Amino acid sequence: MSTVYDCSDPDSRAAGLIAARTTLKSGRLAVIPTDTLYGITADAFDSAAVAALLAAKRRGRDMPVQVLVGSWNTIDGLVYSVSQRARDLVRAFWPGGLSLVVQQAPSLAWDLGDTRGTVMLRMPLHPIALELLREVGPLAASSANVSGQPAATTAEEARIQLGDQVGVYLDGGPADHGVASTIVDLTGDTPRLLRAGAVTVEQVAEVLGMSPAELMPENVR
Repeated sequence: MSTVYDCSDPDSRAAGLIAARTTLKSGRLAVIPTDTLYGITADAFDSAAVAALLAAKRRGRDMPVQVLVGSWNTIDGLVYSVSQRARDLVRAFWPGGLSLVVQQAPSLAWDLGDTRGTVMLRMPLHPIALELLREVGPLAASSANVSGQPAATTAEEARIQLGDQVGVYLDGGPADHGVASTIVDLTGDTPRLLRAGAVTVEQVAEVLGMSPAELMPENVR
């Protein structure tokens, strides 16, 4: 049985954060608000929990999950080598609606799906998400919906799709953006836009000293 916590009420918010922390640390799933969309989350270092997340979304390992972090410094322990480009984008857009695909540190004992040695990282701009992340640590995350169905912009939309597969729902009101994060791939010699979203292509290109056209592969234009 899942429980929904109304985070507009201070007492319910406090209880919800405790419940979410306990739920995640026990290997179960929690839905949390972020600045872009609601996310379904699991302890990033619990492979069984990540597998349960993928199953809840009806998604295969060929579509690995991203990792949410609670601070800039967290990435230093997760990334093989943090490039200057990555640091520039982090400073410009984190916390916020930009996800970065980078080479993960080879020593990491996690299984996020078929990542081929990469990881997608984001620091969300939402007080509930950040408080939870700073208490629990990195969370495997994906949009809180069944694959192929509309992404959830409210906790209720997530609950309708995911039901009791999720232990705790933190209701932080409607998502600010209601659109997914922008994704930039930094694993190659040249940054590539994988998905346009909450941060504009023009904003990303300006920080990188590129033109929008240089950043966008043909299939994204």
